[in-house]
Amino acid sequence: MAKKHARYAVGIDIGGTGIKGGLVDLKHGKLEGKRQKVKTPQGAPIDAVREAVREVYDLILAQDVAAQHGEAPVGICMPAVVRHGRSESAANIDQEWIGFDARGAFSEVIGTPVSLVNDADAAGYGEVRFGAAADNTGSVLVLTLGTGIGSALVHGGRLVPNTELGHLELDGHPDYERYASSKVREREGLSFEEWGERLTPYFKHLDRLFSPDEFVVSGGVSKQAEDFLHLIEVDVPVIAATLRNNAGIIGAGLLGAEHWD
Repeated sequence: MAKKHARYAVGIDIGGTGIKGGLVDLKHGKLEGKRQKVKTPQGAPIDAVREAVREVYDLILAQDVAAQHGEAPVGICMPAVVRHGRSESAANIDQEWIGFDARGAFSEVIGTPVSLVNDADAAGYGEVRFGAAADNTGSVLVLTLGTGIGSALVHGGRLVPNTELGHLELDGHPDYERYASSKVREREGLSFEEWGERLTPYFKHLDRLFSPDEFVVSGGVSKQAEDFLHLIEVDVPVIAATLRNNAGIIGAGLLGAEHWD
């Protein structure tokens, strides 16, 4: 059977506090129409999150712009390692997600097959396709500095999923994101200079492991890129993300379209 081709896709990003989504223009890598968002249910249990995802999906399809384009692929991202459609970890969501057929559950509740991917992978893929690293055809490592440290490795335009590099052991810290995330900087009241001293060995270590052509830094703190990126001393360009809060939606939609048949 020939692979389907679409102009638009639905992208949905499941976060710890909000579930947001929109219709993704696959040619230009931007949202078409209004972004929709609902609160993530308290504790993020499976059944409640499924219903919230269905609500966001219905809100997206209710827009005139969605109705004009008919059938569209669906991509969803969530804060978990995703292997063959199963969520194998759970960050800021209920532990009952671990080992669960999340892709099957979402496909059932919205009534159409979906693609499922890790949230940092989706955001990173979006940045490489249409964001800060759109001109890079080599290796790009996207790091999301937030509550933890999310990571996405894209090589030659292809995503290498589930890298989870925030959990690397380095310099006596068994889970380096607990020492160098943006949340840790805020909690400990670190200056940007002090934070840079923690980030530098981490970026250097990743450079030795993966030899990326450039790093892209995303997360809310990327809005303050001019305050700290120059403090990360590594012999590879470090640039700020540009898709910001829409990166996960766009990346999920793109990946959903790639796996649509």
